[in-house]
Amino acid sequence: MRAKFEKFSLIALGAILGVMLSLNYSAIAEKDSKTQLPLDDLRAFAEVFGKIKSDYVEPVDDKKLISEAINGMLSGLDPHSAYLDVDGFKDLQAGTQGEFGGLGLEVGMEDGFVKVISPIEDTPAYKAGLKTGDFIIKLDDTQVKGMTLNDAVKRMRGKPDPSITLTVLRKGEPKALIFTLVRAVIKTQSVKFKLAEPGYAYVRITQFQERTGEDLAKALKSMREQNKETFKGFILDLRNNPGGLLNAAVGVSAAFLPKGDLVVYTEGRTEDAKMRLTAKPENYVRGGPKEDYLSGLPADLKTVPMAVLINGGSASASEIVSGALQDHKRAVIMGTQSFGKGSVQTILPMNNGTAIKLTTARYFTPNGRSIQAKGIVPDIIVEEGTVSTADQGFGLREADLTHHLSNPKEGEAPAKVEQPSKVVPPVPATDDSKDKTGDKNVPLELGSKNDYQFNQAMNLLKGLQILQHK
Repeated sequence: MRAKFEKFSLIALGAILGVMLSLNYSAIAEKDSKTQLPLDDLRAFAEVFGKIKSDYVEPVDDKKLISEAINGMLSGLDPHSAYLDVDGFKDLQAGTQGEFGGLGLEVGMEDGFVKVISPIEDTPAYKAGLKTGDFIIKLDDTQVKGMTLNDAVKRMRGKPDPSITLTVLRKGEPKALIFTLVRAVIKTQSVKFKLAEPGYAYVRITQFQERTGEDLAKALKSMREQNKETFKGFILDLRNNPGGLLNAAVGVSAAFLPKGDLVVYTEGRTEDAKMRLTAKPENYVRGGPKEDYLSGLPADLKTVPMAVLINGGSASASEIVSGALQDHKRAVIMGTQSFGKGSVQTILPMNNGTAIKLTTARYFTPNGRSIQAKGIVPDIIVEEGTVSTADQGFGLREADLTHHLSNPKEGEAPAKVEQPSKVVPPVPATDDSKDKTGDKNVPLELGSKNDYQFNQAMNLLKGLQILQHK
């Protein structure tokens, strides 16, 4: 009886796979005529599936087995490819629109633990003091080891109000840190701005979302009206910005570059993965022909002295913007080396409401640099002067992630680190540099008088202003 059941399972699965393959083969053949299906490996998969169905200690749902197989197939490729179930796909869509429920963490998986890539500003995780490079080892009383990344994210996301306790390992801390966070509806404001001083504009972009380009344009117009004359200097703050939508990055770059300048190009195996995106409306305005939200901006924004702040939490779209402005010598890049995510992910919806997030291309800066596993090296290195090395987490980079893509410009050899033109030594931490509460986990207010990197950028711009008028 068991043998019959096993045989039936294999036949049934074979029929299912046959249907799936026949439905998708034509599409695969169109993209690559040389693609051959690994029939022997698919038969092995079917055999393993049948053995699990017949011999596993407990009955296992077919849907769960298939879902886990797909998840494993994608997660084994690189750190950013993933299978999104129905809920995960909805969460992703909500996140790009700037509103979702959860803690406000951009995370990845490393050695079986959840690793913090970047806390999102003004969220429960950010306010509690979680940092880039933190290892999350427990969620409430459940060990993270053995979970998939999707499972861990599901536990952290959810409806507002219920609290969750995170047990965290951090370099330099002798004991695990305990954070009890209350989930909230995360409404991220991607663009924040102010006149730092008369004539000096400051814009912080926390994520690249659907409306980031439009919100930036409104911010620039508002500050210009407030200033009533040409800016003397401009600071674009991309620190701890984990990235987001590619077209939004092109739009932000286009606000400061001449029309038609190359912002980024991508290379992949398929024709639709090969793009050259320039500072033109068709490359950043979403949803068909619409009014260019950058039209009407003062022309001097293309030439005003400019500094861009980055750090290890600046990834993906942040690196596209800073790389483009650096290559065109439009801005001085300051801060610390960025994360090094130089790959492009495409969201491919499935017919059952799920989706796959698949790495389909590498991106390159206008001068042909690949940032993959390397990052953007600032023109001027400015460390976080009031924070000790132990407080800066593990210094997590793309190159530290398991299965990360290699840098095509560097081969398999370790990526060469470009040398900055200048290094500004950090200021030793003092008691005065701590938050008034005395809690070292309270995050620094970026763009404030206590922000050492921001102040160095202001000093640079003021120095350039003096030189221009000599």
